[in-house]
Amino acid sequence: MATTVTTKGQVTIPKEVRDLLGITPGSSVTFEVADDGRVLLSKVGSRARTARPPSRFAKLRGTATAGLSTDEIMALTRGDD
Repeated sequence: MATTVTTKGQVTIPKEVRDLLGITPGSSVTFEVADDGRVLLSKVGSRARTARPPSRFAKLRGTATAGLSTDEIMALTRGDD
């Protein structure tokens, strides 16, 4: 996502980012510069980890069935008959 800096040094935070972090008009945000030069934006008073969207694998968690035991699965992977 790219945005343009105005002559006053202002930028618009993209809507997707505002929605993700729960930033609304009047919200306070902080900027931190990481060791590698990246700038991190956080909403004041929020936990960065809880604001992240679920990973692409999150919807797959818990979908396995209890059809085979560990020994049966190991036998299948080893090719044992």
